[in-house]
Amino acid sequence: MPKLRVVSYNVRGLKDDRAALGEVIRDLAPDVLFAQEAPRRFRWRHKCAELARSGGMLYASGGLPGLGNAILVSMRVTVEEAWGLRYPLTPGRHLRGAAFARCSVAKVPFLAVGTHLATDDTERPAQAALLAATIREAGGTTIFGGDINETEGGSAWRTLADTRTDAGATNQTPTFSVTNPSRRIDALFADKTCTVTSYSVIDTPAVRRASDHFPIYAEITL
Repeated sequence: MPKLRVVSYNVRGLKDDRAALGEVIRDLAPDVLFAQEAPRRFRWRHKCAELARSGGMLYASGGLPGLGNAILVSMRVTVEEAWGLRYPLTPGRHLRGAAFARCSVAKVPFLAVGTHLATDDTERPAQAALLAATIREAGGTTIFGGDINETEGGSAWRTLADTRTDAGATNQTPTFSVTNPSRRIDALFADKTCTVTSYSVIDTPAVRRASDHFPIYAEITL
């Protein structure tokens, strides 16, 4: 069965060193990249395409439709369908959502899902529940990544990890922040039918310049 190289990465709105960001992505050479805080406003299509090009990848889903979540893919991956999910807006809060892409690699189908949950403790559980229900309704083998904005003890994390493999469960290396690493709040999950063969939190000089989050990397066999 095919193996995917998968990365989840909060790119902080491309506010940092963009050349370093492209270098990080190219060095990791993922088949699927879940990007949080990707372009979502003015000229978002052009900016998402440029982000993909800088890392040697292709745009698959997200941007404005994913409310700042984007999914990028390598040439190995075929994208069949793409759409976005909008979480209910709490007045005065940040509008958030998720990006979806129905894909295949070596003719094996899978659903890719990327999200960025709220920083507010009262919003996250409902967002996670809606995302989990939407994934169930969509069906198929699912891999997804995101900035969960809480650690594995939180209820939103538990909702998303339920019946799935947390790729970093045995590796508690913090993913945030690069200046003061203290919390594992970024995650990659895969259906139990998949096998996670490796996982790591990437730390290089370029990573330190590219964003305030460390990218997380996993190899997942569908």
